[in-house]
Amino acid sequence: MAEFLASIQGSGQELLGVAWIPLWTVIKIAVLLAPLMFCVTYLTWAERRIIGAMQVRPGPNRVGIFGLLQPLADAVKLFVKETLIPTGADVPVFLLAPLITLGAALVAWAVVPFSAELILADVNIGILYVLAISSLGVYGVLVSGWASNSRYAFLGSMRSAAQMVSYEVALGFTIIPVIMLAGSLSLKDIVAAQSDMWNIIPLLPLFVIYFISGVAETNRAPFDMVEAEAELVAGFATDYSAMAYGMFFLGEYANMILVSTLGALMFLGGWLPPLAFLGFIPGIVWLIIKIGVLLFFFLWIRATFPRYRYDQLMRLGWKVFLPLSLFWIGVTGVVLHLTGRVPG
Repeated sequence: MAEFLASIQGSGQELLGVAWIPLWTVIKIAVLLAPLMFCVTYLTWAERRIIGAMQVRPGPNRVGIFGLLQPLADAVKLFVKETLIPTGADVPVFLLAPLITLGAALVAWAVVPFSAELILADVNIGILYVLAISSLGVYGVLVSGWASNSRYAFLGSMRSAAQMVSYEVALGFTIIPVIMLAGSLSLKDIVAAQSDMWNIIPLLPLFVIYFISGVAETNRAPFDMVEAEAELVAGFATDYSAMAYGMFFLGEYANMILVSTLGALMFLGGWLPPLAFLGFIPGIVWLIIKIGVLLFFFLWIRATFPRYRYDQLMRLGWKVFLPLSLFWIGVTGVVLHLTGRVPG
């Protein structure tokens, strides 16, 4: 794969010279975003079919074989509907909010590796970049509620912001022991450090905290306080319609895939096979399988658990997950010191 990519890049530079560099960057971005948006679109179909099977109902089955064209029908519906803007809304900010949410969800993928060679931007602080960019999504939620000029939307955005910030803290602390074990902030190095043992084995409690925090961070059930129907209608998205409404949910599903991908890279060995003799299977296949398993748990949790109360949600984040993650950071540091495996 590395030789193939190098040959394409070399041929392009010979033909176009300096103009090839920005063109090659645009090509790589397109190659990354096209499959990602396809997966985001059909994750909605998979969610409806899987939850339907769990609840003994068919799910989408009318548009196309097994309902496979339902996401396309939904997209057409959202595109052709009229975008309604509330009276008194701050129109530029109102329209900018969905772009912030979706943009933050997509830009974070720039440093995510899919194998040792397949990566858009190989930076040595990849995990910090992902955390920084993903945290910007909260601004889209806050701005949307404020710009709608609606009390319901504003309450929903404030509640969502508090939830996202609270669980970002716990989620960030779960990543510190992973960095300590790898001795690097690069996602490629973190995967390479798991060649002998996946991080989920010594860091199982942190993996559980990471995944539950990821569910809360993406505002998924049972932590979907933002759109608690009986209380806040649809939360910050109450006054949105058409594709502006759809972009919030595209961002949500893109974040689900991002959380699952990072979980696979940091705790499940990324593209490394579970057993050495299975190494003949391409690494990207293993990564896709691991991402799929984590996404299945996202959907399974939604179909299984009732919604938490807001006070229970905040108590879980601040009084349970935060102390546990801090404790495990200390345990990891002590073990590394006693075993002489302190990086550097």
